[in-house]
Amino acid sequence: MEIDFSSPYGEKYDYLEEDYNRLAELVYDHLKIKKNYEVDVSLVDEETIHSINRDYRGVDRVTDVISFAFNDDKDPKDQIISDEIPVMLGEIMICLPQAIRQAEAIGNSIERELRFLFIHGLLHLLGYDHMNKEDEEVMFGLQDLILDRFIKEKNNG
Repeated sequence: MEIDFSSPYGEKYDYLEEDYNRLAELVYDHLKIKKNYEVDVSLVDEETIHSINRDYRGVDRVTDVISFAFNDDKDPKDQIISDEIPVMLGEIMICLPQAIRQAEAIGNSIERELRFLFIHGLLHLLGYDHMNKEDEEVMFGLQDLILDRFIKEKNNG
């Protein structure tokens, strides 16, 4: 599993690369995923995510996170050449200004919000969704479980 992290916001958010790698490990472990996937993760500004949301989803507003599964129409297992070579699972874009606003509005730290949004995006890439109540309960339950496990590790480590 590989995370390719990029941020135009300077060194302040470099810690996220390590956090996102560990969070992905926790997700893969919990879901018993053994395949070697690669995920691109980018922090982006409001203009970027707004245009992507409008152009690709038909929603003309800023959003917090967008995920693009690169092989959405194919079973990722069919893309495996070797366990040594990662398969590109997709891309996650997180809007930093929106994440900051949301964190402040609900009383979370920005670190927690950015971790939560990453898990949310990764679960979308892995086929989870929240279009109905049952799916939402499953997906949001997984998000909370993984984030809580990560926070416990951080506090005990």
